[in-house]
Amino acid sequence: MHIAVAGNIGSGKTTLTKLLAKHYKWEANYEDVESNPYLNNFYEDMQRWSFNLQIYFLNTRFRQIIDIRNSGNTVIQDRTIYEDAYIFAPNLHSMGLMTTRDFDNYISLFELINSFIKPPDLLIYLKAGVPTLVNQIQKRGREYENSIRIDYLKKLNELYEEWIENYRLGNKLIVNVDNNEFDENPEDLGIVIQKIDAEIHGLF
Repeated sequence: MHIAVAGNIGSGKTTLTKLLAKHYKWEANYEDVESNPYLNNFYEDMQRWSFNLQIYFLNTRFRQIIDIRNSGNTVIQDRTIYEDAYIFAPNLHSMGLMTTRDFDNYISLFELINSFIKPPDLLIYLKAGVPTLVNQIQKRGREYENSIRIDYLKKLNELYEEWIENYRLGNKLIVNVDNNEFDENPEDLGIVIQKIDAEIHGLF
């Protein structure tokens, strides 16, 4: 089974992935942040590095999906391939940080890849307001995230809301992070787990 956790920067995807992997004894598949060769450059000069970064993510997430399907294990994945294609790349394009030529090339490649993959069995979306995102980003203190602008996060949030509302590829569960501190409160985590149990039992 393939479970995926989606959400904006700072919504708590990695934290929830770790907690759920531990609880259910699932294999965890994390976003490649520390060894990403483009991330620092991207936040320093988004226009120059946006296409390179998005192609890197597309490549690594496609490999992750293939590995998940071939493993035969139940795997929980931190961020999905769809978020890059429907949220991050379009946002960069609309902000003038990715050229139309590069964007069209990227989308063409994504559509080809998408024809070979299956969506996750369950998508968990972490819904968070911008103040929550900013607080979480500041709390974890990644140096390259210091330059993330509020308007950038706000636009991403708008695209996330539009995407999740129209998501019809499979089961989805929405967790409001503004009202749930699963990272610090075991009771809040328990509420999330109860909801996931109900979704998983519905898959069989």
